[in-house]
Amino acid sequence: MESRLGKIIHTKHLSRVVLLLSVFLYLQFLFAQNLVIRGTVTDVVGEFESPGRAGKPQFAEGPVTLFDMGYLNRLDVNRPEDARTVWEHVHAAATLQGIVNREKPRLYLFYVESGGVNIDRYWWDRYRQPGKWLGNVSEEQAGDVVELVTKFKEDIRGAVVYDPAVAATSSLASSIAGVEDLIAVRYDLSPSSLYTRLILGGPKIPVKTWLVNEDGSSLFTGAGQIPGTDIASGGSPKIDAYSWFVERYLKPGKCNTAYAAYYIDQFWLQRPTAAPVNHHTLTNHDFFVARKAFFFDLSPWADEKATDDDRQQAGADRKMLEEMLLLSYRQNGNGKTFTYIGGFPEWAYKYTQHAGGSHEDVATEWEFSRLIGAYNAFKDADAIGLGALANASFWQHFPLREEYPQEWVTREELQAKGYLDAGGKLSIGNRQLLVFYVGDYDASSWLSQTTPSLWDDPSRGRVPMMWSISPVLSERVPMAWDYRRETATANDYFVAADNGAGYLNPGELQMPRLSGLPDATKQWTEHCKLYYKLWGLTVTGFVIDGFADGLNDDGLDAYRQFSPNGIVPQKISTTMLYRGDLPVLRSDWDINDPDPRVAADQVVQRVKARQIPFHWFRNILKSPEWYVQVVDELKQRDANIVLVDAPTFFELYRIFLEENPKYQ
Repeated sequence: MESRLGKIIHTKHLSRVVLLLSVFLYLQFLFAQNLVIRGTVTDVVGEFESPGRAGKPQFAEGPVTLFDMGYLNRLDVNRPEDARTVWEHVHAAATLQGIVNREKPRLYLFYVESGGVNIDRYWWDRYRQPGKWLGNVSEEQAGDVVELVTKFKEDIRGAVVYDPAVAATSSLASSIAGVEDLIAVRYDLSPSSLYTRLILGGPKIPVKTWLVNEDGSSLFTGAGQIPGTDIASGGSPKIDAYSWFVERYLKPGKCNTAYAAYYIDQFWLQRPTAAPVNHHTLTNHDFFVARKAFFFDLSPWADEKATDDDRQQAGADRKMLEEMLLLSYRQNGNGKTFTYIGGFPEWAYKYTQHAGGSHEDVATEWEFSRLIGAYNAFKDADAIGLGALANASFWQHFPLREEYPQEWVTREELQAKGYLDAGGKLSIGNRQLLVFYVGDYDASSWLSQTTPSLWDDPSRGRVPMMWSISPVLSERVPMAWDYRRETATANDYFVAADNGAGYLNPGELQMPRLSGLPDATKQWTEHCKLYYKLWGLTVTGFVIDGFADGLNDDGLDAYRQFSPNGIVPQKISTTMLYRGDLPVLRSDWDINDPDPRVAADQVVQRVKARQIPFHWFRNILKSPEWYVQVVDELKQRDANIVLVDAPTFFELYRIFLEENPKYQ
């Protein structure tokens, strides 16, 4: 998500990889200090709620079953048997949860931990209080995973069993679990496996779908003919498995193609310590199982073999991904509904230089973004660092208000503040006006996990902060959005994160498109309008153009309709007042040094080099206390550099451009 042009790694920017690792360590410290709005394929999953979910009950009804999976966090994933236990238990529980919570919130898991804080318990306790949504529910418990599955045995039709020798079958299992109301179970005859404890013994869950032969041999071998089809194998068990799934499930319209999930398959078991243990991201599956989404783990690169499959032809993963995206586009009314993809390229494990590929991490992110945008899809970017999210299938039922309006500043108020003279002309003198893009909140997992540390920081409210949050995150973590709005101070203002209601490259919505499909800027406009209206957003704080073209007139016209008070793209002239009323400011430096003194020096350096008195800087997961200290440091260096709130910044910038046509 870097705002770089030209080189992926610029000397003035940190690479996302180094940054995310530093962020993870920083959050560990902070935590230790205690510091459906969109269209769906309704004949597949039934109706989901409209914006604001008007008419929903105020409180959840019980009982709710609680299952504490903290025992898994005490295992050592360096031991293969422990890693398998973690994988099997979370996968089965998450697929079960998606089915059980589809219609109402009934099952809640405690699992995701960060820096010593159990994130799931944080949210449960917050809304379990009297008068809150969960205040009146009754609680039940499940002692272990076998008891949990047995308790909900009548809610599922059986199990889908997948092949430990073909990693891709675990992704297919999650897809089929949602479509057929099955739990996903890995084939394993060892005494402690869930296959032994759930299928062969215990509740003896019937197997309804096999992704492995019943004797344990592989169904998908990369040879002969793909089972159940008239398609010849392409030589890759991975691609054969996906081809089988496309023929059996995706083409017949059995999945809800308004949703997809991009999470690592059981290849994780080969490198479980490549990232924090939660980054098997299996807990993230529940929401997408509930929505009957399709799952995939495929490389976006066309010029090389996927790093997890040396038997395929170069670009085979990419070709399969494009086939799936095109099918989704067509089934979604030729792109009228955008495909909501949860997840992010798992750069620490696959498809990058970290894993034997030839491409850098940010480049892989950008290529995936460019590709999905070309097929009317966007991502809710659960990226490594803070990528784990549990219970979204539970929280999807949280009742939002009809709307969350925000006030925009008036010119009379700007006059009262001394920014305009008596005649309404700009009067800022030598002041250099500054706004920080407080990000990155383009991922439900990031928004959820950072609330206890960053949002609850006692320094919040001391200086203006432009919180940049994707409005589409209200699909999976509506409670996090609602809580932030409920507890916001006068100095907390909200704008949309990259690139609006979801992360894609909007340049790939314009003609000509990588996919060859028609222009989709009008569809993007209608998609974003609903989310922006719900959350009272009128500014898009950052537009990542990445490898796509910059915004042309069609793209700018789109943003002008739902983001009328400003946008900050990468590939645009430095300043622009588009069609006389939309303020457009090109993105500038990332300022992310943890030392506020260094950060302040960087701000001063850049302000001196720029030709206009309006300055935007992007920051990633910085605490309110950090911003307070940066502002204090700036006052010592140059009192003319002033941090202002977002409405003041963009309205004054609009007036500046009106009065100075040479900058347009």
